[in-house]
Amino acid sequence: MNISVSMYSLASTIKKENWSILDFIQYAKRISLDGVELLDFYWKSGQAKSEEIEQVLQAVKQNGLRVSAYDVSNNFVKETEEKRAVEVAKILEGIEVAKKLETNIVRVFCGDLHGELTYEDGQKWIVEGLKKCANRAEEENIYLAIENHGLLAGKSEQVKEIIEKVNSPYVRSTFDTGNFLLVHEEPQEAFDRLKQDVVHVHFKDFREKKPGEELKGFRSTRGVELIGTVPGDGKVDLPYIVEGLKIENYQGWLSIEYEGFDDAEAANEEAVNRLKTLLK
Repeated sequence: MNISVSMYSLASTIKKENWSILDFIQYAKRISLDGVELLDFYWKSGQAKSEEIEQVLQAVKQNGLRVSAYDVSNNFVKETEEKRAVEVAKILEGIEVAKKLETNIVRVFCGDLHGELTYEDGQKWIVEGLKKCANRAEEENIYLAIENHGLLAGKSEQVKEIIEKVNSPYVRSTFDTGNFLLVHEEPQEAFDRLKQDVVHVHFKDFREKKPGEELKGFRSTRGVELIGTVPGDGKVDLPYIVEGLKIENYQGWLSIEYEGFDDAEAANEEAVNRLKTLLK
């Protein structure tokens, strides 16, 4: 198994210090990572994006790294076919960018519920959209890895059901260890359900907000406020998941995704060191 960090884990530093993707790659090299996870919303726009992709891939290779995954921020839960077609196009473009970055993982979302929509409405659109994208993914040998994110699909049974309905060997799971807590599912139980579908892992952790704490965290489906923390300091049983991945002979990437309020550079480095210890 190899270790990477999602660029999103450095969001506060990127905003404060105006980091580019190249700056993030230099940071990854400094903390001795194997790879970097990149996202669709950090690129420059227009023609500059194509040039930047080439520069980024060159920098990744020069620093002895690889791109662990490329993340697309799509949402299939849209009321019109035209709007859903835009979301399909995002993923198809993501597949092309992933090819250029020489990764075989595209992290995808499903969507979220809003208004009067039901789970059944959303699921139908999600499955339809992913089926359209799966054909291209199969041609390119690139996995579309569904992250358990938001209300749909936040639970492991939802992710499992969508994977089964799409019915493609290239539509699998980005297993986010922390996000299950936001829908009140134990991460270890979710892992037991999805362990054979995992092709990408986000190592994330949350703790409950303390009385009187002024930090603004993430609110769960039952109104519990959770604060991002360094993996190992929260509610996720990370040793259970790492041991389970070893038993499954998982050979993919373990990517840190930190969403807390401490110094992001220091927090991610500590997270990487802890994960390396667990892998020994």
